[in-house]
Amino acid sequence: MFRTALRNLLAHKTRLMMTALAVLLGTAFVSGTLIFSDSVGSAFRNKMSRSLDDVAVSVTQGGGRPGTGPGSGEPEKLGDRAVDALRALPGVAAVRPSVEGVAMIADKHNNPTGGEWGSAGANYVPGKDGKDSRYPLVKGRAPATAGELALDERTAEKTGAKIGGTVRMAVDGPVLHKKLVGIVRTDNPRVSAGGSIALFDTATAQQLFGKPGEFSELVVSATPGTDKDKLTAKVRKALPKGFEARSGAALAAEQSKMIDEQTRSIRTTFLVFAGISLFVGVFIIANTFTMLIAQRTREIALLRAVGASRRQVVRSVLVEAGLLGLAASALGLGLGLGVAVLLPELLNANGAHLPDGPLVIKAPAVLSALAVGVVVTVVAAWLPSRKAARIAPVEALSSAEQPPAPRGLVVRNSIGAALTALGVAALLYTTTFRDRSGLVYAMAGSALTLTGVIVLAPLLSRPFVRLFGRLAARFTGVSGKLARENALRNPRRTAATASALMIGLTLITGLTVSAVSANEGVGRMGHQDLTADYQVKSSSYLGLAPEVGKKLAAQPGIAAAVPLRTSGFQSDGQPSLAYATDPSAITKVTYLRVTSGSLADVRGTGAVAVSESYAKKRGLRTGSTLPMEFYDGKRATPKVVAVHADNDVLGDVLTAPALVDPHLERVRDEAVLVKAERGEAAGLREKIKDAFGGNPLIKVDSPDDLRRAESGNIDPVLNLAYGLLGMAVVIAVLGVVNTLAMSVFERTREIGMLRAIGLARREVKLMVRLESVMIAMFGAVLGVGTGVFIAWAGGHLLRSSFPQYEMVVPWARIGVFLLLALVVGVLAAVWPARRAAKLNMLESIGAQ
Repeated sequence: MFRTALRNLLAHKTRLMMTALAVLLGTAFVSGTLIFSDSVGSAFRNKMSRSLDDVAVSVTQGGGRPGTGPGSGEPEKLGDRAVDALRALPGVAAVRPSVEGVAMIADKHNNPTGGEWGSAGANYVPGKDGKDSRYPLVKGRAPATAGELALDERTAEKTGAKIGGTVRMAVDGPVLHKKLVGIVRTDNPRVSAGGSIALFDTATAQQLFGKPGEFSELVVSATPGTDKDKLTAKVRKALPKGFEARSGAALAAEQSKMIDEQTRSIRTTFLVFAGISLFVGVFIIANTFTMLIAQRTREIALLRAVGASRRQVVRSVLVEAGLLGLAASALGLGLGLGVAVLLPELLNANGAHLPDGPLVIKAPAVLSALAVGVVVTVVAAWLPSRKAARIAPVEALSSAEQPPAPRGLVVRNSIGAALTALGVAALLYTTTFRDRSGLVYAMAGSALTLTGVIVLAPLLSRPFVRLFGRLAARFTGVSGKLARENALRNPRRTAATASALMIGLTLITGLTVSAVSANEGVGRMGHQDLTADYQVKSSSYLGLAPEVGKKLAAQPGIAAAVPLRTSGFQSDGQPSLAYATDPSAITKVTYLRVTSGSLADVRGTGAVAVSESYAKKRGLRTGSTLPMEFYDGKRATPKVVAVHADNDVLGDVLTAPALVDPHLERVRDEAVLVKAERGEAAGLREKIKDAFGGNPLIKVDSPDDLRRAESGNIDPVLNLAYGLLGMAVVIAVLGVVNTLAMSVFERTREIGMLRAIGLARREVKLMVRLESVMIAMFGAVLGVGTGVFIAWAGGHLLRSSFPQYEMVVPWARIGVFLLLALVVGVLAAVWPARRAAKLNMLESIGAQ
């Protein structure tokens, strides 16, 4: 039976090619994803390990404790005393004190070169050889005075800065001008991720980052042969309790864990889409083996007649499927290497900034890809093999392929109807939830609905094919009628072929509707109550100095500049956020409707205004008191003097700066909302930037800019999903081609008879094309309808935590999906139609 399986596999190379392609593409996705994640993880670890090569112990400020400082209640600082104490320890080769902070380097457009979160500053610490091993110099020399700095290679290239030239930068204040004296190379992960780093001498770095005489970290290197764990214990004993000492090995383990978590999310995402592609492939594989077995019924009957058992027939088909899966998986593994090479390029093009490194091919990735391909193929072929084993020898020898038994379709339709009803009921039930607790029902309902529609597809295909066939026959005559009859002849085959395409379009449509709806909601969220012309913020997390708001208020063309600062607090154990501003000016830059009390009473340290939803949730009203515990441990009980309608600019609690300022470590404004004088808004952005000397810290956004920034992240994610789901659609197209090609083979004699009675070659081609278009359009309509319904039901869950969400059906995009399905149907029929038209009339009539 093994030789029979091998002979069958080799005898149908062309017919099985499309099936092999489906397995190949799916396993390529799996192997490529696993190899990619292993390679990226290895590259990150290599960079991290190089940066930790000489780190035996890392010492950082752990918060400190009062009383540990010299003679006062202040905590001990990580300064020169700690450095001297560590250098005196046996086994310590050197101590490298580091100072880190935020340094915004201005590009040609006065924006931060390293972005808002990747702009770093540090000190250059020369060793005994006069060099800092972390930052090897490429050009120039190390910074030595307050007016000098060095930059990493990438930042120097972005800014166009040259040795001896001037670099514009800011830390937490006005623009600074420094002379570029050196360019360095670095393995700093922040720079690898697209950030920037500026280096200064130690005294300058401490001054810039607000740490005079203090360090951010002390890096201890050990003498050869020193036990680093014992050295770490010695360091802990030598330092006050307020410091934290960790070994280099512990740091490496933490970073390795962080890398695993980061790459795991990418790996999981891609594997989900690979699973979708393989699931679609199951339909194609099962369809192919069903048709192959139907074509070999006489052969199977002869095997049964000469003594082959049912178990041997099943085993023969499964061995054939296993060999096919193994061969396709091996080819897919090779293609997966190409996927692993291209994925970093694709992600880097979208701003991922993944590190360079060699491909890492581990045994689990190879074995997983091969196992997945073989298992998926064998599982898909199991039902067709069982069907082959149930054929009675005499019945198979005396008849051709029989249509599905009516009872079988009745049972299938009953099961499909039950699954669909359960799925729809679960999805409708989710619309009654007002929070995300209905997520489990939504997921289960979506899965049941999709499964039920797949099971019901043979029943649903009949009315669609009849309607489409009538329309086609009206314009194409006999070719349309024949295409309709061919599609109706085996509804299971038609449904299985269309279901593969339906799954892909269901997911694409559901994602599109949800993403477009969310995009519209995000565009309205957060700034729909904003009436200011511009919002001025800091590009760093440090916020804006209060002087910025005062300077803006004095600029010509500005009618109002309203600073807005925030402070966290807890009330009865619940975390909240207070917004502090001038209540008399806030109505100039935002729409605020007061429902009770008066904003004029929000002044001093004893009054707040709250939003309606917050008041309802906390049981507050005008005259109530709000217990507030700030993060410095101090408490306040201001009186609620006003209740206002929910406002997405001001949040839930509005108060005067006098209440929150004493509890802030540094008084900083979150933003300054600017209202222009009449007719001055158009050119005000540039005037604001110029007023601060093109400071890269100053970020000026209009309300439209804010909406685009908040909604702009959705489209790239959606486009990536399109690309990944496109693999499933490609596999579905291969299924259509495969089905049509084998259908033409089955109808060789029939096509010969049609040609003999006068059907022209072009009419034969048209017949096959119309059948292909029917299958593709049936899958598309079913997929689009199911996707829209699932997106509608799931949208109710989003609305509970995302009130601005409102379902939007992008009819233009859905029209494009249907048009693409039409194109798929036409293209998928090209080869089968040509093959059918080229059949020799006499040879076809005589075919067995």
